[in-house]
Amino acid sequence: MTRLKLSDIIDDKPVKITIEIPVRLHRELTTYAVVLNGGDAKNAPSPDKLIPPMIERFISSDRAFAKARRSVQEVENEG
Repeated sequence: MTRLKLSDIIDDKPVKITIEIPVRLHRELTTYAVVLNGGDAKNAPSPDKLIPPMIERFISSDRAFAKARRSVQEVENEG
C-alpha cells in the first residue's frame, strides 16, 4: 500500500480564503485525493479539503520555521 504524507482530514472551523491554483496542480490534487481514497474516485475528497491539511503538514515539518518561531516567541516573552 502507498504511504502518503496526508493520512486524515480533520473538520475544523473554517476561515474562508480564495486562491487561484494552476490547472496542473488541481489535477495533481484530484489524483492525490483518489489515491488517498484507495483508488476510488467516487467519494474522494475535493482538492479544497486537501489543501489545508497539506499546508499544516508542511508547516509542522519545516524545522527552519519552527526554530524561527521559537526565536520570535522568546523575544515576545522577554518584552
